Amino acid sequence: MKDSNPIALSSAQNNKLALPKVMVWLVFFISATYVIYSLNLALSSRDCPQIVRTKIAAQTDRENRDKRTTMEHLVFGIAASADLWEQRKNYIKTWWKPDQMRGIVWLDTPVKANDKNLPPVRISGDTKRFSYENKQGHRSAIRISRIVSETVRVMGEGARWFVMGDDDTIFVVENLVRVLAKYDHNEMYYIGSVSESHLQNIYFSYGMAYGGGGFAISYPLAMAVEEMQDECIERYPELYGSDDRMHACMAEIGIPLTKEVGFHQFDVYGNLFGLLAAHPVAPLVSMHHLDVVDPIFPNTTRVEALRQLTIPMNLDSAGLIQQSICYDASNTWTVSVSWGYAVQIFRGIMPPREVERPARTFLSWYKRADFTSYTFNTRAVARIPCQKPYVFFLKNARLNSSGNETVTVYTKHHAPHPACKWKIKSPRRIEKVVVYKKPDPHLWDRSPRRNCCRVLESKKKIMVVDVGVCHEGEISGTQYYSNLYN
Repeated sequence: MKDSNPIALSSAQNNKLALPKVMVWLVFFISATYVIYSLNLALSSRDCPQIVRTKIAAQTDRENRDKRTTMEHLVFGIAASADLWEQRKNYIKTWWKPDQMRGIVWLDTPVKANDKNLPPVRISGDTKRFSYENKQGHRSAIRISRIVSETVRVMGEGARWFVMGDDDTIFVVENLVRVLAKYDHNEMYYIGSVSESHLQNIYFSYGMAYGGGGFAISYPLAMAVEEMQDECIERYPELYGSDDRMHACMAEIGIPLTKEVGFHQFDVYGNLFGLLAAHPVAPLVSMHHLDVVDPIFPNTTRVEALRQLTIPMNLDSAGLIQQSICYDASNTWTVSVSWGYAVQIFRGIMPPREVERPARTFLSWYKRADFTSYTFNTRAVARIPCQKPYVFFLKNARLNSSGNETVTVYTKHHAPHPACKWKIKSPRRIEKVVVYKKPDPHLWDRSPRRNCCRVLESKKKIMVVDVGVCHEGEISGTQYYSNLYN
């Protein structure tokens, strides 16, 4: 019998040796994979509660952000004095909604206060321990500046924003809510506006919110102020008022002023007509110093005029005193509508760039008729007889029968008009302007833009105007210029 093939025998032996090596490597790979998986699982398990907590916190934060700011999230601190309380409490009544709002009136001494249509009244804390060294001011500024801290201590629960104002400050609260809803109340914000007077801002600061016009601070910032305000006040005995003391504390915390032009200090004298008839493209939030200016409607008291303004305010607060500019091509007239307040009709064509500038019907805070006194552009009151506008003030406002459109009626203010030699037709025959406008609560959810207006009719003694969101391609002047060149 012959011997086996040596080559075949060697190959079989090699296969027997290779198999155990493969098994060893396979076992090693599986073991290593298991060890790595186990370590990873152990490390992940340790971090799991933190991950869960983070996810829950993120979800809660999103839910809080999604819940839009409403009146119930605002707390008002109103500075008042016993000497003027009987007069100025009537201003507060024009805007305060006792069933929907929270706040406190802070007084220097007790008064008789049992009116359910007003906020509750409290007496400010004693400020004798604080030094006051400004010879031109009054130490009541210290008491008023501390209203922020005192309000936080009493009504901090559930608040997102603390709003400060005076007893002669008028708030359009729905618009205030719209403005504050744009900002994250979980962050530190100091929101308000500056004075209309350039010199006032130079003397005090362009970075200071004027308290009469009102300002709002977010909850986290209010908490920070409450902790340090008394010590902060002690460091500034030389300051004049409550506003600059608050500003000094904000500067120490490091929070700048976020400016919203709808807050109005109204550091002016005289007639506010020019300002209200050409309001900036922004929601009207507040008005102040109503004791030192004329009533905003003619032939009324100041309080009666404010009550008149609340009628359109309740119908469409977002559109209150918003200006629209259009043209009556058939008569060559320029029409300016300040919705809920007044309508002006000018002879001839005035470009929007001019009409949107407030006419200087008022004097500066230093009683100068000087256009350089203001922090905004103005235009002179017309000196040419033919350019004097015919003015129509709000008479009444209502919803139409279907409830989806406002109807505001403006009647002519009978003021003397000098003779005009222009061949352009005179608006003298118009006695009443009727304006139709759909309420637009989401006006300020969109990018800022003036509403458009269209003159529907101007026959006999009545002009009819439609005001609303601009149509695609619609611009002020289209009605006139298209007819002029066609």
